[in-house]
Amino acid sequence: MKMINMYLAKTQLSKLVDIALSGEEVVIAKSGNPLVTLVPYKPTAKNRVPGKFVGKIVIPDDFDAPIKEIEDLFYGEAEL
Repeated sequence: MKMINMYLAKTQLSKLVDIALSGEEVVIAKSGNPLVTLVPYKPTAKNRVPGKFVGKIVIPDDFDAPIKEIEDLFYGEAEL
C-alpha cells in the first residue's frame, strides 16, 4: 500500500494512476489521515435485455396453485 499526501497526489496524478493500474493500492491522505483509495475502474456487468428468454421458458398456468399436502401440513391436518 502506498500512502501519498494530497499535495503530492495533485502533482503526481499520472504516476499514481499507473501505480494503481499495476495492482498496487494507492491511498491519498490529508494531514496524515487516509481519505480515499485510488483503484482501477472495473466496468459493471452488461445490461440485461428485456424479453431475452421469451419463448424459451414455459411456466404452467397452475404453477402457483396450492399444493394440498403442504396446506395440510401447514394447517396441522396431516401427520408427519
